[in-house]
Amino acid sequence: MTGDSTRPSLIITTYERPDALDLVLASVLAQSILPGEVLLADDGSGAATADVVERFVPLFGQGDVALHHVWHPDEGFRAAAIRNRALATARGAYILLIDGDCVLHPDFVRSHLAFSRPHQFAQGTRVLLDQARTRRALADGETRFGVLERGIGNRLNACSLGALSRFVPTPTDPLAGVRSCNMGFWRDDAIVVNGFDERYVGWGREDSDFVARLMHARVRRRKLKFGGIMYHLWHAERPRDALSANDALLATTLDSGAIRAADGMDKYMPAHSPDARVQ
Repeated sequence: MTGDSTRPSLIITTYERPDALDLVLASVLAQSILPGEVLLADDGSGAATADVVERFVPLFGQGDVALHHVWHPDEGFRAAAIRNRALATARGAYILLIDGDCVLHPDFVRSHLAFSRPHQFAQGTRVLLDQARTRRALADGETRFGVLERGIGNRLNACSLGALSRFVPTPTDPLAGVRSCNMGFWRDDAIVVNGFDERYVGWGREDSDFVARLMHARVRRRKLKFGGIMYHLWHAERPRDALSANDALLATTLDSGAIRAADGMDKYMPAHSPDARVQ
């Protein structure tokens, strides 16, 4: 697997949203600083997603960026597991983690890198696009959005004012606003905490657990605002039937001060599981 360790690895988590992924990958190609590689962490999508990836591979190659499709079979919501597979194969020292329905501002990578510090991780924010604005963006292939246009929510998060980012305080509650759709962290720190805990199956809290263990390992959280801008495409709310069980797992992590995931990324290093494909 090729990659440039001096540039960040961008991991994109996706599942059966090829139209959104098309926009997201186009926005990655438009970055003012390109990542060293892109790893698509695919939680079991079908052929339509593979077709999108195949179409973009040569386009990324023109910018000397490897695009890899990391896939496992669809056995329900297993975002923790597919992110671990991608983390295990990543070559960059710094990891940027987003979701496959989040279109990136052209300076997303650049501003995350400028904000990064050793033994710290960045929690970014998001701009919400409503259903009508999302529909237009998908129909027209739009990746640029104005701060003042209609259909934009969380409008302040769309302001690119990087000089102000360092003055924004981190929330007192360390888990407030935790979202894996916009994170930056060091791969070495992820290895220390053994990545995401794969006991979290179904939507919710696997990202909070990851952040809690980073903080138990004395990796400091910083809030990135006015930089690392992304536009979250509208989608229907996902089922939350696993939330109570996942809340109980998170409570155990918080109470115990655990650092390493009980079921984490170590099993994918250095060899990969035979049911995972990396292209």
